[in-house]
Amino acid sequence: MTLHDVRAALLAGGLGERMGHLTDTLCKPLVPYAASCRLVDFSVANAARSGVPEIVLLSLHRERDLIDHLRAHWDGRGVRINYGPHDHLIRSGALAPGEPLPPRPPEAGTADALLTNADHVFAPGARDILIQHADHVYVHDYGPMVAAHRTAGADATIGVQRIERRFVHLFGMVDVDPDLRVRRLVEKPAEPTSDLVFTAFCLFRADVLHDVLHSLAALGQDRWQHDISRDVLPLMIREGRHVQAYPITGYWADIGTVERYHLEQLKLLDRPFPLPPDTLPRTLTDAPPRHLDGPRSLAGADVTVPPGAVIRSSVLFPGCVIEPGAEVNRSLILPGATVRAGARLDGTIAATGEDITGTRTGLAGLTPTRAAGPPDPTTAAREPRHPQP
Repeated sequence: MTLHDVRAALLAGGLGERMGHLTDTLCKPLVPYAASCRLVDFSVANAARSGVPEIVLLSLHRERDLIDHLRAHWDGRGVRINYGPHDHLIRSGALAPGEPLPPRPPEAGTADALLTNADHVFAPGARDILIQHADHVYVHDYGPMVAAHRTAGADATIGVQRIERRFVHLFGMVDVDPDLRVRRLVEKPAEPTSDLVFTAFCLFRADVLHDVLHSLAALGQDRWQHDISRDVLPLMIREGRHVQAYPITGYWADIGTVERYHLEQLKLLDRPFPLPPDTLPRTLTDAPPRHLDGPRSLAGADVTVPPGAVIRSSVLFPGCVIEPGAEVNRSLILPGATVRAGARLDGTIAATGEDITGTRTGLAGLTPTRAAGPPDPTTAAREPRHPQP
């Protein structure tokens, strides 16, 4: 079906503090992934592939770099990127290279991002609003989801995945009736009653979302949490609005921490490949990465593994250099990193442009040194969180 009257809103304003040193110089959506692209490219590629004509960018931190990336690789190539309050300035050509953008007003949560960009999100022409996240990894056609949403006459349709019940307390639990109508959405329930979790991408009827957001805003700053999953959807359910669940059966990953960033990419090496190379967006190089059967690794098209180097179960990004005599095991070697002869890496990440000469084991040196949210449950939940098809 055509999605000409669907508008996407891409949430890309998080600080990415739990990504540790990986976001020291990059905004989180631009962190490279799968030796092929950057995190943000998955959601944008999904929208373009599905025929969504426009994405409204809801960014906040290090916006200029993100906008430059989207202009270089996506804007006008199957989808139009709307840069919100910066759109006219960006398109006018008045902004000098490297010149910072005017600051946006602060936002307290995902619902705030929609409100502060309401003139663009709810501009005429959109029947439904697709909410996307710039740090979710999945390959998806939204067409069937939109068709199901409209056939059901739903006010909102949310993606859900089925996982083991014992892990549901770590995430957003969804309780549905036999017709997949959502009865409850509960964040991190103490005693789960469902094995469904919310994948956080969802569709709303534009008029309904507009009304619900303004009803919540009228409560005042301190009487709600300014969040889509904690406020918008629960209010709709309480008011008896039709919120429908849409099962997602393919690979989907929410990249929130260094640990998950590392583990989810290693899972791409498992057969059958959850995301085959030819399905990945390509913004790091024009050619897709390739699987190396002997070393059971994924490598950028320009990467050469020299004789004498030992590579096992790793991801080698375009532009990285592995010298003879280096040993790399269960590690990510990001663009421009060099692993020197005699270096030993095990279960770690070589950051972009880094030059490694010694031994590094684990992720301790890459994780945040300051408190940046709750502990990561990756170790307990890495398999059921993102089940394979």
